Amino acid sequence: MFPMKFSMKILAPLFFLPLFAVFFSCSAGIDGVVREGGAADISLKTSLASRTQALIRSLRGFMGGGDDSPILDGPAMAKSLAAAPGVRTISLKNTGSSSLEGNLSLSNVGNFLSAEAAKSRFITYAEGQGAGASSINIALDRNSAPDVISRLAPEIEDYLSALMAPVVTGETSTTQEYLDLVASVYSRALADEIAAARIRLSIEFPRAVTAVQGGTASGKRAEFEVPLVDILVLEHPLLYVVSW
Repeated sequence: MFPMKFSMKILAPLFFLPLFAVFFSCSAGIDGVVREGGAADISLKTSLASRTQALIRSLRGFMGGGDDSPILDGPAMAKSLAAAPGVRTISLKNTGSSSLEGNLSLSNVGNFLSAEAAKSRFITYAEGQGAGASSINIALDRNSAPDVISRLAPEIEDYLSALMAPVVTGETSTTQEYLDLVASVYSRALADEIAAARIRLSIEFPRAVTAVQGGTASGKRAEFEVPLVDILVLEHPLLYVVSW
């Protein structure tokens, strides 16, 4: 049973789930290299867990759509993301009906998904001379997240509304309150799947990392593990910083 407030307008864009999956997947691994000058090359692998797959297929059926097409459509996703700020090239291919892999090249990591106004940037990149003089700062909170999500793809807001994610609904739920809501509307199994989902990032920088916040570092490489639910709820602002 779907919540009564779910209109056709909200349900229809669920077919755009692939756009969301690149950065908010139930399972995602991102490996990248940031170069001098701010250019970056990123490879990624992403997939949806079984309960999320089932939910999307059920919603497709509710909308009268077939379930023979891939849940994750790599080429369609690449076409949409190609227009995102900061993207130079992108190539994505399906490795299964709910999984994909590919490569993303950014002209300047500081411009990715950002507006011209500095206050709208969720990635801040700065370069300097000497150890520790260069840095990258990734910040996301309830005030900035809606703008970032809209720049990724407007349809994603509707998908996240279907998941009742506070990041777009504006609710000030705690993580546990949100997971309990998902469990009551859909199932506890889906809530548990969301709670267990992680996005893992491993990024290499031009020089040895001198400081890291929100992750770990060894040599030139910094690694992060971000719980999906932390992004969906943003009970606390997310801040990741690397200096090199």
